[in-house]
Amino acid sequence: MLTPGQAADCPQFQVLLGQIRVPGKIGRPRTPPGAVAADKAYSPKANRAYLRDRRVTAVIPERADQQPNRKKKGSAGGRPVTFDPALYKRRNTVERCFQKIKTWRGLATRYDKSPHSYEGYAYVRRSCG
Repeated sequence: MLTPGQAADCPQFQVLLGQIRVPGKIGRPRTPPGAVAADKAYSPKANRAYLRDRRVTAVIPERADQQPNRKKKGSAGGRPVTFDPALYKRRNTVERCFQKIKTWRGLATRYDKSPHSYEGYAYVRRSCG
């Protein structure tokens, strides 16, 4: 999924998760993943509620500006978010993979990141092996 360079990724969070299919050993793919590890940009309450409704574990740290607002509301602010630091550390592997893809000049240059250029890359990768 590609968004314009000036657009934030957070509004696309729910759309992207709706397209994920987790394959199993047999049968049709399971739609929701077991857990989602993301950075602090994806920590709004709407995203957490979306994951909670689908019984997906959110491994997203709470932003520093959200903590005082939650505490200010007292008991109406809810409990602190659950966060598994060990599982969050494994997110590092995925981030490094994306960084390698971004820096590989053969994929696309900064000025040529259009959906059309990515389709061409996918076609070349399929035909070359």
